[in-house]
Amino acid sequence: MIRRPRLRKLALTLHVVSSVGWLGAVVVFLALGFAGLTSQDAQVVTAVYLAMEPAGWIVLVPFSLASLLTGLVQSLGGKWGLLRHYWVVMKLIINVLAGIVLLLYMQTLGFLADVASRTDATDANLSGLRSASPVLHAGAGLLLLLAAAALSVYKPRGMTRYGQRQPRSNFETATPASSTSLQTGKTRSTRTRATTTPRSSWTAKCSISMDMRPPRRSAAAKARNGTSRSSR
Repeated sequence: MIRRPRLRKLALTLHVVSSVGWLGAVVVFLALGFAGLTSQDAQVVTAVYLAMEPAGWIVLVPFSLASLLTGLVQSLGGKWGLLRHYWVVMKLIINVLAGIVLLLYMQTLGFLADVASRTDATDANLSGLRSASPVLHAGAGLLLLLAAAALSVYKPRGMTRYGQRQPRSNFETATPASSTSLQTGKTRSTRTRATTTPRSSWTAKCSISMDMRPPRRSAAAKARNGTSRSSR
């Protein structure tokens, strides 16, 4: 577990940046796929398929690997763990699956780039070059990445069997310690109250007993009583 806050923030920042970059690159590839599928300009179509392969190796693949690696570091070094919660496991499966499909699909992008390089840009018949495959793959990848982003935001409850068997991390055990200190503070306060309560009750009894005493007679009243007794 990463105990330093700066390292945790750095890992989280790298993971968010790489994930957002991957999502943005997929959106751009989806737009390029639509342009290559619907455009009537031969030069635009060939340029789209020629640009997809190098952009995939330069942008898509590095962002996907960076998102996977930083996610592993963030999970193993954070409080959530890697296999303790279902939403973390689902994110891991989505990331690994999307990365494998991307690496396999790069061969298809290479084939389309090869066909586009051998196709005459002025040729009006581009049926052999047009393909809905980039649109379908980019759309599926976008849905997967949006699902992973939703899991990161909402964090649905539920622990795996492995997570239920494992002890809590140091970060989570800090909370019970703080609660224990609060409980000890409460017991101390109750003890001090218990020790001060008898004194307060004793002073209250003394004040009540003082109030119950008969009022003192003045000297004049005593003299009057004395004269009345002597006359009798």
